[in-house]
Amino acid sequence: MKQKPSAINIIWLAMVVLATVTASYTGRMDALTKASFDSAKDAVVLAIGLIGPMALWLGIMKVAEVGGLMQIIARWVRPMMVRLFPDVPHDHPAMSAMIMNMAANGLGLGNAATPMGIKAMQELEKLAPEKGTATNAMCLFLAINTSSVTILPLGVITVRAAAGSTNPASIFIPTLIATSCSTLVAIVMAKFLAARDQGPKMAVIAETVTPGMDEPLTIEAGTKSELVPPGLAGRTFIWLLVAAFVGGIGYQLSKTAGPFTFSAACLNALSAWLIPILISALLIFGYLRGVKIYEALTDGAKEGFTTTIRIIPFMVAIFVAIGMFRASGAMDMMITVLSPLTSAVGMPPEALAMAFLRPLSGSGAFGLMSEIIKQAPNSFLADLVSVIQGSTETTFYVLAVYFGAVGVHRTRHALPAALCGEVAGVSAAVLICNLWFK
Repeated sequence: MKQKPSAINIIWLAMVVLATVTASYTGRMDALTKASFDSAKDAVVLAIGLIGPMALWLGIMKVAEVGGLMQIIARWVRPMMVRLFPDVPHDHPAMSAMIMNMAANGLGLGNAATPMGIKAMQELEKLAPEKGTATNAMCLFLAINTSSVTILPLGVITVRAAAGSTNPASIFIPTLIATSCSTLVAIVMAKFLAARDQGPKMAVIAETVTPGMDEPLTIEAGTKSELVPPGLAGRTFIWLLVAAFVGGIGYQLSKTAGPFTFSAACLNALSAWLIPILISALLIFGYLRGVKIYEALTDGAKEGFTTTIRIIPFMVAIFVAIGMFRASGAMDMMITVLSPLTSAVGMPPEALAMAFLRPLSGSGAFGLMSEIIKQAPNSFLADLVSVIQGSTETTFYVLAVYFGAVGVHRTRHALPAALCGEVAGVSAAVLICNLWFK
């Protein structure tokens, strides 16, 4: 039976060909050629830049994994995750990795979320009966990831505060509502499309013995990891450091906002605090559980290099298509044609550009948002692009990186479900901002 080409094949081809056709009318062939080479170079540079963060976070994930944190988290949210992913065993490492990725996305920790998401895809790939073909669980996970429930849009709030916004955190509730709508639609569409196209069934690995919910995972499959919890002196030292850190928080709060007060400035400061706190907390957890944290971290970090190299071809393909589409003027033409319709529903043309750019380029969308906020930090347009930035994700980038990490070429319904979530997120952002800020 012949398999139909996945949606990403058609969209990628359409972007490249439409860019070439548009450039033939706009006279931007030189820019198109330059964009194709520059985009390919940017993709490789970005991928190489991911090696360090990938190695770091996969290593930290290994410490948490060996210490048993994944099983503890999985036990807390097992009822919801089992319903969402019935094909994935509740105590499989994939379940815990997906939970950690979603938590990182919810806190706005983009750098931490990517390695955790790739780890989840690698674990899901072990359950896939057909290598190179996305399973229903993979498609649903990617749909949730690209719709990305963002509880704390700290990066956006920080940009607004730096630009002089009178209330930088005012987008918090609108963003939460819009991103929740995006995720809900993405989940519903992924489930609906999965029911229409059953796809490959998840493999049952009978020969693998999965650790119990209260047992730590091992570093090597089938090998029991020796956990040697620290003695009284080691535990006392750690808790003294934790107490000193809590004192440091109180000291900084007294300097910036006064004692026992909370403001938008405090919320903005969290963007600089969350990553170090997360790293330290996971390492302390592993140490107190008796994990050999240095050995476990370096063992997990080894996967970072090979994983990053594997995703380069996929990133090059996506970056080239996006770069050519923008350089040719095709995106500008689409905005010009559609702006009368969007303006009628309360969406300025500049926000339409943001909506088109968001699923294509994270850095491009962030740059456009920052420029708009800098020009008019207290305007409705600044509020709208801030909510759009926090309510959706870079769909094509996420699909290229995550599927590329496990060599999936047939993406099935992952892209349509993710794009439905994108449209829902932008639509919700426009509606909520018109009700909230006007």
